[in-house]
Amino acid sequence: MKCVEMTQVSHHPWGELPGQGVVDLWVVQSSQVKVEVLTLGAIIRSVSYRGKDGQMDDVVLGYDDLEGYVSDKRYLGAVVGRVANRIARGRFVLEGKEYQLDINNGPNALHGGLRGFNKAIWLATAVEGGVQLSLTSPDGDQGYPGEVKVSVSYKLQGETLTVEYQAWSNKTTPINLTNHSYFNLAGQGVADIYDHQVSIGAQSYLPVDDTSIPTGEIREVDNTPFDLRMPVLIGPRLKELPGPGFDHNFCLSSPRDAWTERHAARVCHPASGRVLEVSTTQPGVQFYTANFLDGSIAGKGGCRYRKHSSFCLETQNWPDAVNQASFPDCLLRPGENYHHVTRFTFTTV
Repeated sequence: MKCVEMTQVSHHPWGELPGQGVVDLWVVQSSQVKVEVLTLGAIIRSVSYRGKDGQMDDVVLGYDDLEGYVSDKRYLGAVVGRVANRIARGRFVLEGKEYQLDINNGPNALHGGLRGFNKAIWLATAVEGGVQLSLTSPDGDQGYPGEVKVSVSYKLQGETLTVEYQAWSNKTTPINLTNHSYFNLAGQGVADIYDHQVSIGAQSYLPVDDTSIPTGEIREVDNTPFDLRMPVLIGPRLKELPGPGFDHNFCLSSPRDAWTERHAARVCHPASGRVLEVSTTQPGVQFYTANFLDGSIAGKGGCRYRKHSSFCLETQNWPDAVNQASFPDCLLRPGENYHHVTRFTFTTV
């Protein structure tokens, strides 16, 4: 008789935000992986799994207490929205009307605004194998049109964490949802990721201007430091890049390609044997090497998170798509269902 492995799901209060309510911590655990999720920001607080030495380590950056997440400005572990990544000058025109968003990243709008989805308390309910979090973003929230209902579910089966995003709006609005977890497969708090190997199955990437807005060109990765189709060691490759590191969208599909799940990326840390594989229905993945962490953040256990201490694989639509007609469509219209799936698989070699 085949034994069906059960995922255990539990939750408890983790803290309280004055005027906003209680924040709960949900624990979703299989025999291989343990994931902690907060109702604040639908944040992945931790992911723990064994290295080849049998040691359980937490591989996601974060904070020991609620106050850390409340004052966080680097989106550690959070779901970001209504629109992840950057919108040039925080402006876009929709159905003949110009919208101006808050500017919170140089001259641009980043990750949904000053109080994006990462700062909201989501409503959580248990689902089989995990937790579903939901949120209603009112019409005009952070300058965006339409009331949007959002749900994000985290389900763990064995070694795979499936993140499913859905949204509905009563007015046409741009939308782009992702999770902004920072990973270090040697264990969160380890100094850098230079000894990690990365591969990303993208034939092209988006060059950016000096404010990190895509120029509009879709550039082949051939003969550039952005060719990550075969595994490369991150440390030496970072030295070949102009600028502080990777913070670029890798194109996993072309505009108007069919909705389907594709392999996006694989990261391996040979010393611990830990591997992270990512697949997604999204057309892009932002590979980010924590270029703007500067040691000012005191994370879990008092660890100082510094530049290149971690990496993000933010599965998403292409940045600034609302202003770039040649990019995949980022508009959600009334009557449509926004739906994307991203899978993170945590294994050991």
